Amino acid sequence: MRVAIGSDHAGVELRQEIVSMMQEMGMDVKDMGCECSTSVDYPDYAIPVAEMVASGEADRGILICGTGIGMSIAANKVKGIRCALVHDLFSAKATRLHNDSNVLAMGERVIGPGLALEIAKVWLTTEYEGGRHSKRVGKISDYEAQGAK
Repeated sequence: MRVAIGSDHAGVELRQEIVSMMQEMGMDVKDMGCECSTSVDYPDYAIPVAEMVASGEADRGILICGTGIGMSIAANKVKGIRCALVHDLFSAKATRLHNDSNVLAMGERVIGPGLALEIAKVWLTTEYEGGRHSKRVGKISDYEAQGAK
């Protein structure tokens, strides 16, 4: 699986831990940064990761900032992205099973690294179940195709 990952200044440490875990899992990881401790703008990292997923250059994306909120808002502006802000294991699994989320957002200031690694692993290894959920996900895609108002 090809995974793009990015963070702003508030998510650097967690991003690095998740990159190591994904590499150990044998995933093809594209680390989009950032590598600084000074303040940067989260859309500068969220949008490129989301665009890689939307274009098919990456199968999935992971975004980390202080809360995950800014990253998820920015990523969801990219057509074709279904970014889920997740801070628990149940939601990590459900958003893959039911929503076919293709980008995961988390907040380094909200959850500890142990839980974040578990969330990322569950999210990365859970497949979309389709079925009754396909109609719902399709409605989102149809709305986007109509040029979302």
